[in-house]
Amino acid sequence: MARSAKPPDEGLAKRTVATGDGWSVHEVVCRAGPSDRPFEERHDGFSISAVVDGSFTYRSDVGYGLLYPGALLLGNNGRCFECGHAHGRGDRCVSLNVREDLFGEIAASAAATGRFRFPVASLPPTPGSLPIFAGLEALRSAASRRQGEELALRLIERVIGELTAGRRSPATPTARETRRVVEAIRLIERDPTRPLQLQDLAAIAGVSKYHFLRVFRRLVGMTPYQYLISARLRRAALDLASTKRPVLAVALDSGFGDLSTFNARFRSTFGTSPSKYRRTC
Repeated sequence: MARSAKPPDEGLAKRTVATGDGWSVHEVVCRAGPSDRPFEERHDGFSISAVVDGSFTYRSDVGYGLLYPGALLLGNNGRCFECGHAHGRGDRCVSLNVREDLFGEIAASAAATGRFRFPVASLPPTPGSLPIFAGLEALRSAASRRQGEELALRLIERVIGELTAGRRSPATPTARETRRVVEAIRLIERDPTRPLQLQDLAAIAGVSKYHFLRVFRRLVGMTPYQYLISARLRRAALDLASTKRPVLAVALDSGFGDLSTFNARFRSTFGTSPSKYRRTC
């Protein structure tokens, strides 16, 4: 691939919108256009990028593709790539970047090998990939770091699953793994208002955060964060039905940081507002 004399970063605007241990999310705007020569870059970590605006070409070690709104750009760690902008200027992407060791751990479960690499340069907006695209955009406005981290890990798993066509059946959790999940559930139930992070629960279980997330989701049917929110909502519903305390006090004491978030989550779960719920009890 040819190198341009122009520094790559000169035509890029990159803003970090979320970050965690081993992963980060960036909004990237490229100002390169038809008059700019393509330049060679190198992926630092594995990347999954949702193309939000614009169109450009992308050439990597595994192929060549045209990227456009709705498509996903895939990048393998340490591999060179080149983008061309002959068709316009102002492309925008939301990019999830994952450290090599974390990606390898997820791939070992999702693809049965920690050596998995993306076999294609991009994915078109198919029924299988559109939820991934939507999830990447949702990462920009995740309600909390806990929710963002769980979503990021699930998206990596889902992309790998899409590329391997679900050929591998997930292993049945062991008795030891089941016991660890039960211990985590008990910890959440003792105090749902406690701001537990995924990494905290995984450390208590003595496993990595991705392994814990995978086993918890398989056994419980939801992620640890989703379970934590459900526990808080159950506590709030009981409080509303059995006391006359103000709704704001119920929301704060149940672990929600503000009334609007509580109202929205309560309505989406119970189908009515907290005040109306109280009147029907």
